[in-house]
Amino acid sequence: MRVIKVGGKQLDEPEFQEQLAGVVADLSAPTILVHGGGQAVDKIQILLGSEPERVQGLRRTGPRALRAALMVLCGQLRAQLVAALMRSGIRAIGLSGFDAGLIRVRKLQHPTTDLGFVGEVVSVDTELLYTLLAADLLPVVSPLSLGLDGQIYNVNADSVAGSIAGAMHAEELFFISDVSGIHRSGQLVTKLEVSQTENLIAKNEIRAGMVPKVRAGSEALRGGVPQVRIVDLSGLASNGGTLLTARGP
Repeated sequence: MRVIKVGGKQLDEPEFQEQLAGVVADLSAPTILVHGGGQAVDKIQILLGSEPERVQGLRRTGPRALRAALMVLCGQLRAQLVAALMRSGIRAIGLSGFDAGLIRVRKLQHPTTDLGFVGEVVSVDTELLYTLLAADLLPVVSPLSLGLDGQIYNVNADSVAGSIAGAMHAEELFFISDVSGIHRSGQLVTKLEVSQTENLIAKNEIRAGMVPKVRAGSEALRGGVPQVRIVDLSGLASNGGTLLTARGP
């Protein structure tokens, strides 16, 4: 079983959605797809009168940002992804982290700032996901989830994917982005030991949206997921991109 997280600037483009569905259709193992929102959420948030703001790849989520995330992640974007998968012959079903209590969270306490309605994962209902997979359904999960306090929280999709992969004992976790992996000095890093990542973050060599991917991948490796890759769509089937490893050779 594999978990695929998809995000990036291309995610809300119909052509990319169809390409993604085609690649996923060619994969053999049962799959769970977790998606972000990216530019689509930004656009709606701006229309609602709120300027998007991120802290190390995490969206600061006030009331208007949360409203925008709900409109996009639980509405048009998820529906488009499910429809694209269905057109490729995949029986897909869309759900959010708060549906049936799939993902429970608590407010994320950032060390330097208040991120607003941003949550961190406390638990994953693996029984629900196993039931869907056993019914030959592909879950398409948006990361908005229910807090232990009853509040809906925006949760970084990379973190959700990592938590699901660890809880489900996935064999593979892929983070699909609009870049081919982690780059240093203009060169793709094909393998990176996670013990090096915090130092690279501190040096700003890993930054912005790549930070939560690396941290979520590190947590998944510590949770027993044997393979974590950061790739673009073309690298998904070919095992390209950057392989995160728990230790050196």
